[in-house]
Amino acid sequence: MNDETILVTGATGKTGRRVVRLLEERGTTVRAASRSGTPSFDWTDRNTWEPALLGVGAVYLVVPDLGSPQTTETVAAFARQAAAAGARRAVLLSMPAGGGPDYEQVLAAERTLEHAGLERTVLRPRWFFQNFSEDFLYDPVLSGEVRLPAGDGKEAFVDAEDIAEVAVAALIEDGHAGRDYELSGPRLMTFGDAVEEIARAADRDIRYVALSPEAYGAEQRAQGVPEEWVRLSVGLYEHVRSGGLDSLDDGVQRALGRPPRDFSEYADTAAREGVWNT
Repeated sequence: MNDETILVTGATGKTGRRVVRLLEERGTTVRAASRSGTPSFDWTDRNTWEPALLGVGAVYLVVPDLGSPQTTETVAAFARQAAAAGARRAVLLSMPAGGGPDYEQVLAAERTLEHAGLERTVLRPRWFFQNFSEDFLYDPVLSGEVRLPAGDGKEAFVDAEDIAEVAVAALIEDGHAGRDYELSGPRLMTFGDAVEEIARAADRDIRYVALSPEAYGAEQRAQGVPEEWVRLSVGLYEHVRSGGLDSLDDGVQRALGRPPRDFSEYADTAAREGVWNT
C-alpha cells in the first residue's frame, strides 16, 4: 500500500509520530492528523473527518477514552465513513486483553472496524518504556523519587518504537488483517526494576516508592489532579499491582520476525541522549 495515502491519527503522540516517521522513511504518503494539523482533525468534530479521509487507503487509529460507549459509537461512525471514502485497512491502538472493567466496551469498539468492512488489525500494547522519558513518569524520574501504587506487581513494558514498527507493517504489508497483536517487551519487570535500570543508565540516585492506593490518591488530589483521573490511574496501577499483567506475549515476534527491544537498551539510549540530565 505504499502508493496510497495513509491517515495517522494521534500523529503528535508517542506512537503516532513514530508511525509517521517510519512511513515517510518507507516512501509512503502520510497524512498526519491532529487538531493542529492541516487539515485539522478532531475526534469530537465530525466535520473534520471528511477532509482527513480524502484519498486515504489505510488509517492508524489512536482513540481517546476507548473504553466508553460514546467512543465505541464514534469509532463505528468513523469506520463507516472511512470505508465509504475508499479506505480498506485500519490498525487500532487498543489496550491489553482483560485490561480493566471497560474491556468489553473496548472489544465492541474493535469489532466496529470489521463491521464497517475494513481489514482490521488490533494492537494491544503494555505500558510504554517512553512513559518514563516522554510522559507522566518523566517528572517523577527527574525528581529522584517515583511514587506509585503498583507494589511489586510485574509488567512486560514495551518500546513505543516496536509498537510503531508493528503498526507500519500492518498498514502497508499483507498478512496482518484480522490479527490481534499482544505487544510486550521481552521480560517481566516491576516498576522498581524499571526505575533501577534508569538510575543505573543515567548514573543518578532515583528510587521507587511503593504507595498504597489510598496514599497515592491523596497525593494526586493534593496536586490538583481531577478525581476522575485519580480513579483511572489508581485502577491502572491496581491492574499491575494485582498481577493482571504478569505475562509475556509474542506479538512483536509474530509481526516483525524479531524479538522486542529490551528495557535496558532503551534506558541506555535515553541516558546517552541526555533525556534525564538535570
